[in-house]
Amino acid sequence: MAGLLASLCPTLTAGAPSGLKTDVTFSDYPRLAEASRLIDRLASPLTAREIERSLSASGKSLDEHTLALSAEVFALHVPPRPPPGGYGLLVFVPPWNDARLPAGWDAVLDRFGVIFVSAAGSGNDANVLARREPLALIAARNLTRLYAINPAHVYVGGFSGGAHVALRLALAYPDVFTGAILDAGADPIGDHDAPIPSPELFARFQSATRLFLVTGSQDQARLNMDTDSLSSLARWCVGGAVADQIANAGHQIADPATLATALRVLQLPVKIAARRQAACRAGIDKDLAKAFSGVEAFAAAGRLAEARKALIALDARFGGLAAPKSVELANALRVQ
Repeated sequence: MAGLLASLCPTLTAGAPSGLKTDVTFSDYPRLAEASRLIDRLASPLTAREIERSLSASGKSLDEHTLALSAEVFALHVPPRPPPGGYGLLVFVPPWNDARLPAGWDAVLDRFGVIFVSAAGSGNDANVLARREPLALIAARNLTRLYAINPAHVYVGGFSGGAHVALRLALAYPDVFTGAILDAGADPIGDHDAPIPSPELFARFQSATRLFLVTGSQDQARLNMDTDSLSSLARWCVGGAVADQIANAGHQIADPATLATALRVLQLPVKIAARRQAACRAGIDKDLAKAFSGVEAFAAAGRLAEARKALIALDARFGGLAAPKSVELANALRVQ
């Protein structure tokens, strides 16, 4: 079946034509989409440790390629002409399962010179770590290889459930995605669902990633999510988040005018007040040191169950900022 699909679906080559295609496949499985690298970027250090220990105990090895690329189909829209600095790229994570371009978006994408790509089988029912996230990364890497894409304008976006995935990808891969469109689906960061990455990656996310949160003015549940997400991003010293509403709209995908607004916002550089940013980051460092002190105090008092519980909470909150010390403590405390 995979061979039949491969023969029916065009595999892109350099210089592929412009316009919309809904039956595209890719041939390159990039290393950043391999399972071990996904776990390293998208799971907290103790969660990654747990996965590794579980595999070791079972005698199983990790299957690095969770997808058969010849069977994975993408919708791709390429504007007729690239801008002077190269195309932009929008990797879109949908809540639905078919690969399609939202109605009316083509003219906006053409005007801004932004390539659009979205995978089939990447809807809300699909596994996030095994399908939705690697499919987005595979699309991004293949298209940056095939087209003259400006690396400063590579975006990830999503609607509803897809927006939650888009935020995870933007947070974990600020070296791939410079901005994100979060349409009716934003989250707080700094928990098991959206763990903080390594210090180097997080510093880049804080200072350079542009986030555009947008929701229908009548979609109160998602507006509340946006409020919570913005508060969380501010606490974590993230400087590039802005929010907007679609007037008189409920839970529906952004219209072309809103897409145009989002793309204009994502093209702007993030402006950071250096002194305020430094003070905010110092506050995070202080909170992390205090959390570690709490774990160590429990351990010194022989209250190991409480030490383990506090360490797990620390890992969920601070993620990669706490490594490798959090992993070393987990080993010493025999956290299961």
